[in-house]
Amino acid sequence: MEKKDRSIKDKRYEDKHKAERKAKCMVWGTSVLREKAEQINDFLKRYGFTKVQLIEAGYKALLDDAVEHDTTLAKIVDGYDDFFSFEEVDKKKTE
Repeated sequence: MEKKDRSIKDKRYEDKHKAERKAKCMVWGTSVLREKAEQINDFLKRYGFTKVQLIEAGYKALLDDAVEHDTTLAKIVDGYDDFFSFEEVDKKKTE
């Protein structure tokens, strides 16, 4: 009986805080080939990394790569605000 009571309380809590969670975090519903996913999971477990750390490091690596090819993006990332008049600043590139 206590297990059922607990699940009811958990459900109420989840329902009450659903909007707050959705505003704070995003879940990506994506798929990776099983073989690659198992390799990634083994790597993460072996070295003690989380999936969030994997995503953040991957994003940083891709951003660094993009900065190498896009001067305007590089200036935004590096915090420069002295653009030449012919340089168009597109803040959506960094978001």
